[in-house]
Amino acid sequence: MNFDEFIDDLCTPVVQIGLIIGLVEAMKPLGIDAKFIPLVDIVLGLISGILVYGLEYGYGIFKGSIIGLALGLQACGLFSGFKNMIH
Repeated sequence: MNFDEFIDDLCTPVVQIGLIIGLVEAMKPLGIDAKFIPLVDIVLGLISGILVYGLEYGYGIFKGSIIGLALGLQACGLFSGFKNMIH
């Protein structure tokens, strides 16, 4: 694995998690109830995982959806942990 591949493998999930958190924050003014935010995180993670890993990287839909589920859960947990740390 060369340096470029390492950076791609490291940065792609981190950027996806950040984008999921940002998209959910942008959706909050639309009136989404706070109890549905984890569900939105998971759905956006699944979509992101399938599109990036399943289709772009060629892992297949199943592996992409598993990775996407992990991304959505991480985004949800990261946001929740950060929110609890501030309040």
